Amino acid sequence: MTQLALPGLNAPASIRIDRWGLPHIRAENPRDAFFVQGFNAVRDRLWQIDLWRKRGLGLLAADFGPGYLMQDRAARLLLYRGDMAPEWAAYGPDAEEICTTFARGINAGVDLVLDGTLPLPPEFAELGTKPAHWAPEDVVRIRTHCLARNATSELARQKVQALASPEVDLLRMPLSPPVPDDEWATMDGTPLPDDALTTYLLATAPVSFSAERLAATLDEAPLWSALDPALNVLRHETPPEGSNNWALAPSQTATGRAIMASDPHRAHAAPSLRYMVHLSAPGLDVIGAGEPSSPGIMAGHNGTAAFSLTIFCADQEDLMVHETLPDTPHSYRYGTGHEEMTRIDEVFTVKGAPDQTLPLYFTRHGPVLWQDEGRNLALSLRTVFTDPGTAPYMASLKSMRATTLSDFREALETWGAPSVNMVYADTAGDICWQAAAYVPRRNGWRGLAPVPGDGRFEWQGYMTAAELPATVNPEDGVVWSANEMNIPDGWNHAAATVGHEWLEDGRAERISERLRTGTVNDIADNCALQTDTHSGYSARLVAHIPAQAPDAARALLGHWNGHADADSAAALLAEMWLSSHLRPALLARVAPDPALRKWFGSGSIATVVRMLEGRHPGLARVAGLDDDAARDTFLAETLAAAWEDAVTRFGSDPATWRWGDLHKGWFDHALTPLGTDFDVGPLDKGGSSTTVMMAHYEASDYRVRIGASVRMVVDVGAWDNSVWINAPGQSGLPGTPHYDDLAPLWAMGDYVPMPYSEAAVEAATATRIDLLPG
Repeated sequence: MTQLALPGLNAPASIRIDRWGLPHIRAENPRDAFFVQGFNAVRDRLWQIDLWRKRGLGLLAADFGPGYLMQDRAARLLLYRGDMAPEWAAYGPDAEEICTTFARGINAGVDLVLDGTLPLPPEFAELGTKPAHWAPEDVVRIRTHCLARNATSELARQKVQALASPEVDLLRMPLSPPVPDDEWATMDGTPLPDDALTTYLLATAPVSFSAERLAATLDEAPLWSALDPALNVLRHETPPEGSNNWALAPSQTATGRAIMASDPHRAHAAPSLRYMVHLSAPGLDVIGAGEPSSPGIMAGHNGTAAFSLTIFCADQEDLMVHETLPDTPHSYRYGTGHEEMTRIDEVFTVKGAPDQTLPLYFTRHGPVLWQDEGRNLALSLRTVFTDPGTAPYMASLKSMRATTLSDFREALETWGAPSVNMVYADTAGDICWQAAAYVPRRNGWRGLAPVPGDGRFEWQGYMTAAELPATVNPEDGVVWSANEMNIPDGWNHAAATVGHEWLEDGRAERISERLRTGTVNDIADNCALQTDTHSGYSARLVAHIPAQAPDAARALLGHWNGHADADSAAALLAEMWLSSHLRPALLARVAPDPALRKWFGSGSIATVVRMLEGRHPGLARVAGLDDDAARDTFLAETLAAAWEDAVTRFGSDPATWRWGDLHKGWFDHALTPLGTDFDVGPLDKGGSSTTVMMAHYEASDYRVRIGASVRMVVDVGAWDNSVWINAPGQSGLPGTPHYDDLAPLWAMGDYVPMPYSEAAVEAATATRIDLLPG
C-alpha cells in the first residue's frame, strides 16, 4: 500500500488498482472523485495526456523546436475561441466545476512528478522535456482529436469528378442513399490544389517524431507544414474508425436482464486511446471507458443504466470556396458586397529560437485553410467545432449519470460532437438507440462537395438529438449500430440532410442477423459476437470464383466458412486476393491516370463486391468488366496471382498457411522512429476490415492499424458479471506490468472481469494507493 498527500484534496480517498490495471477510485464526495481521476491520469498516462494537450493547444514547438511550428499554427486555427459560458452550459450545470477539479487533480499529480515523488515517464527524459500544468479550459477547447466529417472527402470528390464521373467516385466512397445527378450543380468547380487541405490534415494528425524534424531550424520550419517535408500526410482515404454497440432487452436474454455491448474502434497505438476507470462517491458510481484527458466516462454503466456509443456518420463540415478581392486579398465577396477576414496574431514559443508571431485568418464560416492571392481564391472550413458544445464526448458528463431513459435522451439534446449512435439499457428493462449530434441544416445542397462561400450556402441552425431518429423498446427486443446507414425509411434526405457517407463494411448486417436469431442471449454469446470474424463481403466474393480459376485456389476457398480466423489458410488467400491483387488491379483499370488514382486509397470493398455482382453497371463498363467473360477472366487472373503470391511468401503447402502469420496486431509508440523500444507487437490477429471484430489493415504490410481497443459486455443489474478488455494495457508507462499485459488476451479475443460491487473490487485489488489532503 502507498500513501500520498495531495494538496487540493478535501477528504481521504483511495485508488484500488485491480490485477488487470483498472483503477477503482473511491472518494467521499464527487468533487474529490474527479480530482483523483485527474491525478490518476497523471499516474498512468502522463506522457500521453501532456502530448495531447500540447498538440491540441498548439504548444509543441516550445518543447520540440521549429519543426513543429506549422503544426502548432494549424492546431490553433481549429481551437474553440468562443464564449465559455455556453460552452460549459452545454455539458451540464456542474461541467465547469468538474473540469476545474479534474485539471487541479492533474496539476497535483504533475507537481509530484516534478518534485520526484512520482516517476517521470521515460518519454520526457528521452526528449528532455517536462510535463505542463493544465487550465480547466484546456479540457474542452481542443477539438482536433475528434472524429469529424467530411472535409477531405469533399475535396477528393471534386477532384475525382473533374477527372472522371460521379459513378467512378463511388469506388472511393459509396453514397447512401444515392444522390441525384443534379446535386453536383451546387459544387464549386474552381480547381483547388491537391494540397489545399494540408493545414487541416496537419491540425488533426498525431504528433510524429524524427531526428530530422527535431533538429529543424527556424528557416526550415515551413518545410514541416505536414507530417514530413514531402507532404506524405496527403492521404484521402477515410479510415474505418467506427464501432459496434448493441443492447438486448430482458426478454431476449437467458437471465431476464438486459445486456449492453460496446467496442469502439479507433487507430491502435501504445498507449491505448481509451482508458477504463471506476469513479465512486456518494451520488456517483460509474465505471467504463473514456479518454484519459477527460473527466468521467463515455461508455459503461452507473449501477442503474448502461450506455455506449458508435460513430453516427452525420456530416458536420463543409468546405467554402471564397473569391477574394484583387487588391485586398483578405477581403472576400459575400452577398452583394464583400467582408473582411478576421485576423488574429498568435505568438508561438519556439525552442532554440525567438518567439514567433504568425497570423491566423477566419471568414464568417471559419478558419482559412488555404489561400492563393494570385488566383484571388481562399478556402475556409465551416465546422461544428467552432461552435459551443462540441468538445468531443464532453456531454457524457450529463448522460453518464442519467438513470432513466427519459433523462438519458434529454441529456443527449446538447450532445454536439462527435456524431454518435447511443445505445442504452437499464434495470427497469428499457432499451434504446438514439442518434445524437449537432447536424447542420442545409437548404438546397447536401454538403458532399465544396460550395461557394458567397452566402448562397449557409447553415440554418442545427438538428439535435430531439429531432434525430431513435428506436425505443422495439418489439423484437434488440437495438444495434455499426456506423451503417441507419436513417429510417421515409426520412426526407433532401429536406433534412444528415449524411451520405456511411461505413458499408457488412458489420451491421452480421450483427443484426446474429442478434435476431435469438441465440445471442448471455455474456459469452455477446463476447463471441464482438469477436466474430465472419466476413460477408469476402464470402460473397468467393461465391463468384469462376471455373477457370486455379483448381487449388478454388478448392481451398470453396470449403471456407468465411471466417477470417488467425489460423485459417483460406482467410490468408482470400484477404491477399482482395487486398493485394483484386482491388489494385481494378483500380488500375478504373483510374489508370496517377492523377486520378491517388484519390481512391485502396477502394471501397462494398463497391468492388457490388460491382462484381452487377450492381454498378456504369462502373463495370469503365473497368471493362461489363460482361461475364471479362469479369470471370479478371477474377481468375487476380486469384491466380494471389495464389502465387501466397506460395512465394508461405510455401507451397497451404496446410501450413495461417492468416495470423501475415495479419499482425501492432501498437506503435510515437517515439519508435527515435530508436526507442516501446512498441507492442507483433501479435497474430484474426478478423479483417469487414468483420464485426474489425482488424483493419493495409496491404503494404498487413499490420492491424484500426480496430477495437476497448471491448465491454455489461450484464445490466448483475454488474459484477460484466467483462472488458483494453489493449495493449491500461498503463502508459513502458516497462510496467500493465503497459502491455492485456495485449495477448485482446489478440485472442479474451476478456477480463469488470468488478463493480465493493466486495468484488476488494477481492480483485492488487495495489492500493491511499490519498490524504495535503
